[in-house]
Amino acid sequence: MSVSALEGAVVVEQAVGTWRLRWQRFRQHRGAMASLVALLLLLAFVLAAFPLQPLLDIDPYATDLLARFDPPSAQHLLGTDEAGRDVLLRLMIGGQVSLLVGVLATAIGGAFGVMLGVSAGYFGGRLDEFLMRFTDGMIALPLLPLLIVLGALDLTKLGFSAEFARSGAAGFWRIVVIISLVDWTATARIARASTLSIKERDFVRAAWASGAGPLYVMATHVLPNIATPLIVAITLTIGRVILLESVLSFLGFGVVPPTPSWGNMLNNAQELVTQAPALAIYPGLLIFITVIAVNFLGDGLQHAFDPRSDR
Repeated sequence: MSVSALEGAVVVEQAVGTWRLRWQRFRQHRGAMASLVALLLLLAFVLAAFPLQPLLDIDPYATDLLARFDPPSAQHLLGTDEAGRDVLLRLMIGGQVSLLVGVLATAIGGAFGVMLGVSAGYFGGRLDEFLMRFTDGMIALPLLPLLIVLGALDLTKLGFSAEFARSGAAGFWRIVVIISLVDWTATARIARASTLSIKERDFVRAAWASGAGPLYVMATHVLPNIATPLIVAITLTIGRVILLESVLSFLGFGVVPPTPSWGNMLNNAQELVTQAPALAIYPGLLIFITVIAVNFLGDGLQHAFDPRSDR
């Protein structure tokens, strides 16, 4: 075996050993393991809508005023809501919407925050000062009122058709874009701080000396070495985004009915708490479990990726 092949094998073995050690640390965090199981069960629950809907032959969007507030039965396992719609299927579909909003908004906002933070930390100087003051300005803005104002914008005034503005797709993408625009500041700060530390390392200086360009150095040497804190930060962000979506939908500025989300289902149930409390308990409990599980999962990842965990 050649020397280069031997070195490559050693690197691969070290990488596998590192990930095995991280998995062992993660398993030691009981809350994170329980949260991982809970999230997998939640994912299976929301995806079960695809086979269950044709099996039960139920349209979760069709109203039946003669079947309002029906109790659980063989056809409607959790009963029906105020419009005679199946509660179980709407919880499943609403979970798909809420979780997808959380993942997409976190991915878009996280990508923007990483790009901004890495650029600020890598180039420094006036660009760093400008980008960080811009980030500070975003942090200083009152988040919930800003989200409400953005959520109340009339899409027809922005050039969209009235039909699209009233559609469920418009409500979905509106909430994804709005949250992505404001929820990137923590990721940007973490990316900047990590980049400031990494760019002083010898391997980055060697890349500069060899004539590598900034984009190459950032993509090849900086980003892979700051991935650990970013993974933890982005994981924790997902729970916050799901909560923000739920709050906006609860206030009527999120996903537009009849497309369900856990937030707007909770909003619809607020006036029916005394008459049908289960309609508020189900989505509220699912939001609570999801956010708590994601936060514990983030804590577990932080424990797993932190080399000081063994000390």
